[in-house]
Amino acid sequence: MILHRYFARRFLMTFAGMFAVFFLFYAMLDMIEIIRKFGGLGFAEILRLTMLNVPAGIYRILPLVTILATIMLFLNLARSSELVVTRAAGRSALRSLIAPLAVAFAIGAVAVSAFNPIVAATSRQYEALANKYRKGTESVLSITREGLWLRQGGKDGPWVINAGRANADGTELFGVTFIGFGADGLPRERIEAERARLADGAWLVENAKRWRFGNGANPEAEAERLARLTVPSDLTRERIRDGFGAPSTIPLWELPAFIDSLEKAGFSSRRHRVWFLSELAQPLLLVSMVMIGAGFTMRHTRFGHTGLMVLLALLTGFAIYFIRNFAQILGENGQIPPWLAAWAPPSAAILLALGLLLHLEDG
Repeated sequence: MILHRYFARRFLMTFAGMFAVFFLFYAMLDMIEIIRKFGGLGFAEILRLTMLNVPAGIYRILPLVTILATIMLFLNLARSSELVVTRAAGRSALRSLIAPLAVAFAIGAVAVSAFNPIVAATSRQYEALANKYRKGTESVLSITREGLWLRQGGKDGPWVINAGRANADGTELFGVTFIGFGADGLPRERIEAERARLADGAWLVENAKRWRFGNGANPEAEAERLARLTVPSDLTRERIRDGFGAPSTIPLWELPAFIDSLEKAGFSSRRHRVWFLSELAQPLLLVSMVMIGAGFTMRHTRFGHTGLMVLLALLTGFAIYFIRNFAQILGENGQIPPWLAAWAPPSAAILLALGLLLHLEDG
């Protein structure tokens, strides 16, 4: 038990040091990029944007930080001959790995449960500030229990659109309501329709009823029923798609409800479902990185080829990281089931590393 605590403490300290180095390095690179994008901002605004964007970047490379911390840990243990002493005391490599694996799994669990919501909040805040500084527009789309909501500009004022459901890309709405606002911020007209389809520069509305609001008017008495109606629009398929934002901007524990809302609104939730399952598999991915790093570097330095082993460990870690991202893309595109895209890469990496460790230890 004492040896397990020692290895756990050493791995945790190594991971913390590596995390701090990457945090500072990533912050400097990100600050340079933000200065390039937003050159007219003051230092306080640039620093704020940097601190909001860094957590998301560090969270993405957490598996790579883990494998580098593992390599550094076992290289230090090999140079100090602590691994030799451990083996001489009757401890196998697999038993010595129990503590680092437990710490890696705990780090993954904390990252998913606590760090993920922080990353989601900072990412949303970063996007809002970045859009503000670019003088752009915020997301035009949101999903609630009341259905789909869209915002668009117009020559006479903005429009707010609500629909009970939509097709997969949001260009065809069903059970739709258009509310037009004037320059004074008050409603000027309301349109309810069975269906609306987005064309070039306009919504093509079918079976609609229109109410006009004005001083002294009776909206219901003057309401019109129209078989077809055109509502000008500055929305495009791309703007609607981008309005969803990345799944990473939604806290993990809010994703199930958001996925349910997406499906009720008629949108595909595959992208968010794959992300949700991949996040749940994050602890296993970190465990696999520790096993891969240990499989190549858990050896005495007198055997030589240390540099080659470190290179092989890094290449294998990068390969697993690439395969995981590639599997996510396949899952989002519907080529493979979401659960397979999320759980197959870390599971395969663990089995691969386990086979390597057993081969090196038992021949």
